[in-house]
Amino acid sequence: MPAITASKYLVQAAWDDVPHLDEKTKAELLSSYPPHMRKARSQGIPSMGAGAIYPVDLDDIEVAPFAIPRFWKRAYALDVGWKCTAAIWGAEDPADGTIYLYAEHYRGHQLPVIHAQAIKARGIWIKGAIDPAARGRSQRDGEQLIADYKGQGLDLVNAVNAVESGLYEVWALLETGRLKVFSTLVNLKAEYKLYRRDEHGKIVKEFDHAMDAMRYLIATWSKIASVQVPDRTVGGGSVIADSDAGY
Repeated sequence: MPAITASKYLVQAAWDDVPHLDEKTKAELLSSYPPHMRKARSQGIPSMGAGAIYPVDLDDIEVAPFAIPRFWKRAYALDVGWKCTAAIWGAEDPADGTIYLYAEHYRGHQLPVIHAQAIKARGIWIKGAIDPAARGRSQRDGEQLIADYKGQGLDLVNAVNAVESGLYEVWALLETGRLKVFSTLVNLKAEYKLYRRDEHGKIVKEFDHAMDAMRYLIATWSKIASVQVPDRTVGGGSVIADSDAGY
């Protein structure tokens, strides 16, 4: 179960968890609701109605994991905080420009050195973007926290943090099928289902660390996405493109 806080977890209850409902009753109940409310009523998934920030069904963007080709551009974005630090990695298919979110780091109550180790393990060469405020209690705190992460060897730039334009950029990619999510990103998917605005149109700022990281990644993509540079050469300057295979 994805953790919301150290003491709270996200639990979804579906009609299949209610033994007294038979299939006929479920069908009758389902037909009584409009299409946009059916998953909310039958599966416990929040309605993708006016309150949802990204009104695109998760089923339409989720894909099975696959090996990312070496020649695809990659990048990640980082949303940091004591309660939860989230990082989301993406890779771009050069054939059609589709970005695949393929990995996540999601952990709370740890020092920057611990998070940095996990991030570097996924590819120290991959460039990242970080929230400019870095969840600091003040701007000075935020700047120091960014310095702490850079001091751990992470190649970071300040993320583009224009909220509404960033949300629109992500939504446009989702709507046109150019942003996909690996099915293994359980925390990102859990947040996606609950990411919404309140009755006044304001973003509900809770359980949204992966959503913020996703927005930073897309908004800053053109500045940080890169292909891995071959890491070894031989005599005469010829390049070994794959250090594992040797050629």
